[in-house]
Amino acid sequence: MLFDYNRYPDNKFRDKFICYMKKKHPILKIFDAKKSLCGRSIHQIEIGNIYQSPALMVGAFHGMEWLTTLVLLKFIENLCIAIKDRKRLCGIKIYEFLEKRGLVIIPCLNPDGVEISINGAQAAYRYRELVSKVSLNDTSKWQANARGVDLNHNFNADWKRVHMLEQSQGIIGPAPTRYGGPYPESEPETQFLVNLCLFRKFRHVIAFHRQGEEIYWDFGNNTPSKSKYLAKIMSLSSGYKVSKPEGIAVGGGFKDWFIQKFHKPGFTVEIGKGQNPLPLSDLMPVYNRLEEMLVLMSIL
Repeated sequence: MLFDYNRYPDNKFRDKFICYMKKKHPILKIFDAKKSLCGRSIHQIEIGNIYQSPALMVGAFHGMEWLTTLVLLKFIENLCIAIKDRKRLCGIKIYEFLEKRGLVIIPCLNPDGVEISINGAQAAYRYRELVSKVSLNDTSKWQANARGVDLNHNFNADWKRVHMLEQSQGIIGPAPTRYGGPYPESEPETQFLVNLCLFRKFRHVIAFHRQGEEIYWDFGNNTPSKSKYLAKIMSLSSGYKVSKPEGIAVGGGFKDWFIQKFHKPGFTVEIGKGQNPLPLSDLMPVYNRLEEMLVLMSIL
């Protein structure tokens, strides 16, 4: 019996998933790696030989992009089944590759933002008045963390330029989206991901966002030549378009920081198409289209 993903991935859902996977698939290493501003768990899930240049996949940088969490949770379960039963996944003996190279997955980097998007301002606890005020009591499209900082504008990659662009657009403080914080890496969620990358030495990273069916792969002169090659493989396996972001979407993000810091491949994948937040009914069509890409990027 497979886990039921036909629910919003709020804190209760994720905790239930973690308990289920610990019992069903003890091959996983699952850590309550960090607490969010509101004290919610940021889970770190490891599989395979994570001491030999693992890959990293991260979901839900933005609250209303909770579908990315469900995609990664579904992938984790399918990986575990393939390993347990020694079966191929997308025609690949994934269990053999993961004996050599591991994978780390952070399904939900921004648990407070996801909770706010799904359940409203009251889910922000001591920040609920701030959230209610800046969202005008409509949190359905909330992107930021509990104190109104957009995590994907909070990384130290051309942060000052992005901050100036935010101000030019009237974003000067906590907001539902695009406020990069008072300084780079001001938020515990961002700090956690930075420290994890400094410790684990990932060979490449993928940040999952919502909507557009696009793959972003470059950031300045530090982008390795291998990045474009991998992006083309990702594109061929998923049907997504290889693209370059523009304007305020350039800089401040996780893949930008990773490329700049380590001179290694970093990617942003914009899943699905449609009105945000994408509905639960999009999960399996999106997942089925991405599974081969997820498998390939776990082993390349």
